[in-house]
Amino acid sequence: MIKYTHQYLVKLEEMLAESDYFLRYEKGNFKSGYCLLRDQKIMIVNKFFTTEGKINVLLEILKNVTLDTTKFSEKSKKLYEELQQEEVSSNS
Repeated sequence: MIKYTHQYLVKLEEMLAESDYFLRYEKGNFKSGYCLLRDQKIMIVNKFFTTEGKINVLLEILKNVTLDTTKFSEKSKKLYEELQQEEVSSNS
C-alpha cells in the first residue's frame, strides 16, 4: 500500500540506494518531473517536488526499469515485491 509520507519516501530512497541506480534530486525542466539516464543508471528527480510528487515520480520510474534485487536487504526486497504486485493488480 502506497503511503504519501516522508517515511515512505525514505524507504523508496533506501531501496534505490541498494540498487545499481543512483538517485539525485536536481532542479530542471523535466516535463515528466524526472530524467532517466539508463546507460549511466542515474535517476534525476525534480528537487522542488512535494513529498507526494517525489513518491509518484519514483513509482513511475520503477514501472519502467527492472532492478537487480540480489543485493537488496530483506526489507527492500519485500517493498519491491509489494510494488510489483501493486503494479500487476492496477493493470488488471
